[in-house]
Amino acid sequence: MSIADLLWRFPSVQMAWRNLGRNRVRTALATLGIVIGVVAIASLGMAGVAIQQQATSDLGGIADEVTIRSGVDSTTDGVTDEQVDRIRDVAGTAAVVPEKSNSTTLTARDGRETFVTVTGITQASTLYEVSTGDNPDRLQSGALLSNDTAQRLGLELGDPVEYDGQLYRIRGLIESGGGGFGGGNELVLPLSALDEDEHYDSVTIVAADGDEAQRIADAIETRFNEGDEEILSVTSFASIQENVGSFLNTLNLALIGIGSISLVVASVAILNVMLMSTIERRGEIGVLRAVGIRRGEVLRMILAEAAFLGVIGGVVGAALSLGVGLAAFEVLVGDATLVFGWASIRYLILGFGFAVVASVLSGLYPAWKAANDPPVEALRG
Repeated sequence: MSIADLLWRFPSVQMAWRNLGRNRVRTALATLGIVIGVVAIASLGMAGVAIQQQATSDLGGIADEVTIRSGVDSTTDGVTDEQVDRIRDVAGTAAVVPEKSNSTTLTARDGRETFVTVTGITQASTLYEVSTGDNPDRLQSGALLSNDTAQRLGLELGDPVEYDGQLYRIRGLIESGGGGFGGGNELVLPLSALDEDEHYDSVTIVAADGDEAQRIADAIETRFNEGDEEILSVTSFASIQENVGSFLNTLNLALIGIGSISLVVASVAILNVMLMSTIERRGEIGVLRAVGIRRGEVLRMILAEAAFLGVIGGVVGAALSLGVGLAAFEVLVGDATLVFGWASIRYLILGFGFAVVASVLSGLYPAWKAANDPPVEALRG
């Protein structure tokens, strides 16, 4: 069934469709304004979602972590074993990883040297991901070395590295960016390698998500620090992710507001087009009224014309916006198919709906004016 056959069942709608085809240039220009408005709203909305997802992905690795160090009011130069046990009581099922740290210089076979930070840790697999080799749940022997450092010094798996007079075989290479802020020039050794340090330099808690991390951080603050006293310094990155998300939401709303301006301008253009059209067809409408066509039919005809402009502009604008969204997600997130998620696809629906509603509203006054024009006055011109 063709569009003409479908419209035959609704005479006023059929006349509206035919009227749009009588002046195709004016119809195309009015539709172009709607297309631009929909593209502005939907594209900016989807680009904002892509930016937000990329930011969330970048912060996701640290948002669920809490870092604890000795505070300015502590009587020890680090976190004690007794404090670690109390932290475990507060953390519940979250992983608690005490760490000791130092620094040293590694030397390659050809004499090249590189300064690295040394981390003593047992639960290495909780904080680090390796690109090559073994990543034991409990690091009791051997070493993990950052990939960039190994390449710079020409070291491979099984090669020995020396720290404090002891040799450790490289068991795995740490991916760049692994271990929260680590992953640069870093050597990870068993905790026993830094036995000369009595206390831990830091304790990292890895929670299930950012909300749990914030809850644990608040509980530790309450348990160890009273008033302005700071026995332990507690740092949670969950609030950073929350603040970034809030900022991006605000930015997204501002961008959509800017895009909506173009659709409002397009609505004014449609109002002008419909007014001009009804004035030009005043005599024709007068004849229709004279032969018995009711005001409601004239009203529906003009509103249908406005709705057609909104639907056509909305569909074309949504299709173009989808292309823009695919490109934005491919560039920013690396996966174009994520554009079909509800968070981004809703902006296509919003843009289309806004286009149809704005077009119909723009056609209300011309439709009312044409429907209430006395037939005799209309025939006189």
